[in-house]
Amino acid sequence: MVKKSDISPHYKLGKDGEAYAQEFVKANGYKVLHTNWFYARKEIDIVALKNDVLTIFEVKTRFENNWEDPKDAVKMRKQRNIIDAADAYVQQYDLNFDVQFDVISIIYNGKTFKLEHIPDAFTPTL
Repeated sequence: MVKKSDISPHYKLGKDGEAYAQEFVKANGYKVLHTNWFYARKEIDIVALKNDVLTIFEVKTRFENNWEDPKDAVKMRKQRNIIDAADAYVQQYDLNFDVQFDVISIIYNGKTFKLEHIPDAFTPTL
């Protein structure tokens, strides 16, 4: 059994960032269909629908003093995993929507979150 004291600050920050991102997504008119949806060992943070476009959100949260901007952590391998999971999601639910891949980059300064939404952050390649 995991105790609250055993949860790392980075794990907690990630979960808090995802919750903050989810509120942002809802406030911007998206209908959240799933959060933390898994296909094999690949995860989609947020799946949402708006104007007949299925948007797959990858959320990256970092402390302010981190050396890497959160959005820069969504490298090619991560993008491929998200695309694979999105393909499985669309097939599983037999959906016929355009799919868009967005990144939500969040920086936490110890008191507040600073959120940047990057629409169409990457696209699947053939």
